[in-house]
Amino acid sequence: MRQVEHWIGGKRVPGGSGRTGPVYDPATGAQQAEVALASRDEVDEAVAVAAAAFPGWRDTPLSKRTDVFFRFRHLLEEHAGELAALLTGEHGKVRADAAGELARGLENVEFACGIGHLLKGGHSEQAATGVDVHSLRQPLGVIAGITPFNFPAMVPLWMLANAIACGNAFVLKPSEKDPSPSVRLAELLTAAGLPDGVCNVVHGDREAVDRLLEHPDVAAISFVGSTPVARHVYETGTAAGKRVQALGGAKNHMVVLPDADIAMAADAAVSAAYGSAGERCMAVSVVVAVGDVADPLVDAIAGRLPALQVGPGDDPASEMGPLVTREHRDRVASYLEGGGGRVVVDGREHEVPGDGFFLGVSLVDDVEPGMPVYDDEIFGPVLSVVRVATYEDALRLVNENPYGNGTAIFTRDGGAARRYQHEVVCGMVGVNVPIPVPVAYYSFGGWKASLFGDTAVYGPSGVDFCTRTKVVTTRWPDPSTSAVDLGFPRTR
Repeated sequence: MRQVEHWIGGKRVPGGSGRTGPVYDPATGAQQAEVALASRDEVDEAVAVAAAAFPGWRDTPLSKRTDVFFRFRHLLEEHAGELAALLTGEHGKVRADAAGELARGLENVEFACGIGHLLKGGHSEQAATGVDVHSLRQPLGVIAGITPFNFPAMVPLWMLANAIACGNAFVLKPSEKDPSPSVRLAELLTAAGLPDGVCNVVHGDREAVDRLLEHPDVAAISFVGSTPVARHVYETGTAAGKRVQALGGAKNHMVVLPDADIAMAADAAVSAAYGSAGERCMAVSVVVAVGDVADPLVDAIAGRLPALQVGPGDDPASEMGPLVTREHRDRVASYLEGGGGRVVVDGREHEVPGDGFFLGVSLVDDVEPGMPVYDDEIFGPVLSVVRVATYEDALRLVNENPYGNGTAIFTRDGGAARRYQHEVVCGMVGVNVPIPVPVAYYSFGGWKASLFGDTAVYGPSGVDFCTRTKVVTTRWPDPSTSAVDLGFPRTR
């Protein structure tokens, strides 16, 4: 059985706890590897190695840090096929989706290549007589990243690119369901010239997470996962004095107004709901049909579903692969039995040969708040349709939902779109764009129960999270202005 090891101090390190977890091939249902699950002592070792590497990396010139990330970017492109195969093999997503994940991760590495500009401070000359003031951005120390199964390459790249480029050392705890891509990313960073110990990967479960949250030498935690765990990470980490950003769950609504292009809206809903088997935090899980658009829209969506090809991710004909585990597949399917609404298309009727974790695409109409299919984050290929009478009803529905990650509106009316982007309580908004994930030079992050913390994950907010500001006030000796003054310093 293949062993997935930790990456500590620039090399693979076998697990020493004696505990392991299974890694499955979701397309076949067969176990393909065992991943080491770290003990507290192994987490402590990774943090100690990172803390020891931090001073040297902090003092490395910006030009050399930038060079590492340019080399890393080149290696990511060179090994894109290999990385995509790892994503497909352990997560199950189709190759096209795996390639898209890598492309979005690469954007964050490209953003980090501009770190020399991003870390510039400010300077004010003659703030007082003979006194200048300037500000510096300095790294925090050791930053830990805890990442989810659904994007085993992109989300680690979100976190580690900014953290390391800013001069921090990094400890990554990836999902134990698909751990291999993270180790390969760390290997490529080392090949790009990153000093040993600056980037480390420890696999594990709650024991590893809780140790990172309480470890005194971890200065900050970045997390992506479900809302209950995000709340635990935020509350535990901040109680320990750490800087924390914790992204939680989502229930992304796509509002379709009566004047929308129905064919365009139906294509967008299908793409956004069922891509990556619905296992995206930005997936559209609720279509809000306004007025008389509902019937033709539901018919248009349902009419597209029989043509979707569900199968193994490494089959070029497949458009959607399996879910990540058998347990998750069964949980998602349970919403079609007692989740509420009227099942228009039942994914349980779609059969794929073998024992893989497959579930066909499902469409549920006449859904209302209070039903489990609406209230819960299903995280699978189940699309709900809520019918409302007016724009105001749609806006109220979205704003009253506890999540606020992403939303979209489909309309030909520029005034309605402008009003929606102004009034909706949500972190990311798409206008005729179903999955409004920002490019890397804008910040990603939701509102309400979708984000705990003050800053978003990547982009400019990521640089803010990974650094702290130091302000220096300077006066050079001048005997003519030197005197004893017990009053509070003034600038006038």
